[in-house]
Amino acid sequence: MRRLVTTASFLLLVSSSVLATPIYKWVDAQGVTHFGSEPPSNQTAQSIDTNTFQPKPAEKTAAQIAAEDAQASAKTQADIERKVRQQVAAEEAELKKYCEDMRYNLAQLENNPRVLAEVNGTPTRLTEEQRQARITEIKQAISERCATIK
Repeated sequence: MRRLVTTASFLLLVSSSVLATPIYKWVDAQGVTHFGSEPPSNQTAQSIDTNTFQPKPAEKTAAQIAAEDAQASAKTQADIERKVRQQVAAEEAELKKYCEDMRYNLAQLENNPRVLAEVNGTPTRLTEEQRQARITEIKQAISERCATIK
């Protein structure tokens, strides 16, 4: 029984496209449009193909195109902003590290009267004048670059 129903369904499906007759369209002398399965003998008729109907793809409207462009632009802008924020964060971290190092060096110079520094690749003890000059240089650098960093 199942085989009979499957076979009948298949034959019905195939036969509908085979048995489809062409449809003709024509306009009579009064300007009325007619449709029929047989063309008139005294007029020319246009054959209409009913088997291959394919809807046209929807064209994008100007508003849809503008919306897509705005979305792409917003995504690009968001990527740029994210990269800038990462770059600013990296620069701030680098400045914070620099300021910490400078404050550490200042504390060492202020608390140790006998400081060794590497000059031309050799460790050399700084004189009091050299030590005070470096303290002044470091304080100036801290005040210029590290005023907002704590």
